[in-house]
Amino acid sequence: MSRDLNNPFAPFTGRRCPEGADEGYRQPSISASLPPAAAPFLGFARLLRRHAFAIAPEQITGFMQAITLLGPRSINDIREAALATLAPSPDRRSEFEAHFRAYFYGDAKPSIEGEEDDETRIKDDRGTREEEDPARRQEKGGELSSATEQLSSRDFQRDADGLGQFRRKLSAALPVRRSFRTARTRSHGTLDLRRSLSEIVSADGDIPSPLLRRREAVPRKLLLLIDVSGSMKLHTADYLKLAHAAVQGADRAEVFTFGTRLTRITSALRIRDREQALARAAALVDDWDGGTRMGPTLLAFLSVPHFSAFARGACLVMLSDALERGDHADLETAMRRLSARASRLSLATPLAGDPRFRPATSALRAILPVLDDLVDGSSLKGLTDFILSLGRHAPAADSIWKRVS
Repeated sequence: MSRDLNNPFAPFTGRRCPEGADEGYRQPSISASLPPAAAPFLGFARLLRRHAFAIAPEQITGFMQAITLLGPRSINDIREAALATLAPSPDRRSEFEAHFRAYFYGDAKPSIEGEEDDETRIKDDRGTREEEDPARRQEKGGELSSATEQLSSRDFQRDADGLGQFRRKLSAALPVRRSFRTARTRSHGTLDLRRSLSEIVSADGDIPSPLLRRREAVPRKLLLLIDVSGSMKLHTADYLKLAHAAVQGADRAEVFTFGTRLTRITSALRIRDREQALARAAALVDDWDGGTRMGPTLLAFLSVPHFSAFARGACLVMLSDALERGDHADLETAMRRLSARASRLSLATPLAGDPRFRPATSALRAILPVLDDLVDGSSLKGLTDFILSLGRHAPAADSIWKRVS
């Protein structure tokens, strides 16, 4: 008997499932219109979507078609069809397998929840907030740095800070690079052979003045990575205000927050009104005033190609105390990789506001050789002055702090 492979429900019913049977259509008659034998497979796809697996309606259709092609002869055929068509990412393969066994075999799912505790969650300008811990918001001081995840929220008050001048000067102050795009010029350029030959032809062989072009100079990207852990809670509000001014003043500025999670908040900070922008950013970030997993979070940033591309050739300024708890191998690896991508890698720490500060912790000593700058991040005035000076050459951080020590 021949099968209609264009009909994903062919092995389950003699009729084609009406259009709109996929979850994305949200029709109220979905359950009634589905063939009973096909409903479990659509239910599995819905389960994966509820757990943030990126699955398009076309993939669900392909899943049904693959089951049609395979028979299926066994539950393993269904598993292979799901892997081939729903395509879970390699880093979530174990979670996919656990969901499959829980759905089709009835297994429990404690292993998935255990794995998520150590996994760095990434949010790209969207998501939901979980319940905050009110007691955590009463804590103060850098000694509270830990790797324990504590979810919270923040409110930002309106006040005057004089960031308007910084916003106006920023675009012109950033260092520039030579673009691959070219523009016409009257002098100090290279010969535009194609247009010059066209001019010669239009002039019947006469030799006019040659046309020249030169590569344009464009400002480098500015990438801000802001530590929102509990040890930085006294400075987070100022850092977010600075980030908003940077996004408003520079065309190619990107802002991420990190603590136990990684969140991109650039789109929220593009709102012109600062109070609205900071309120939107506060709703995006889940790990305010929580623990610190600096190394794993930065490695998570580098693992997303879209994010790591922001660091390529950029002026990267990290606003953090760099108080990494436990083994700092991940932090050292991440900082070396960021240094290789960025044009300039800077760490602004509020601890450097103390004249007695020295990079004495094992984590700071490990990353100091790859830093271009290690500066005071305890005041908005000092930070704005430093960012506006990024276009000027400065000695490497290692050489400066060796002389100080």
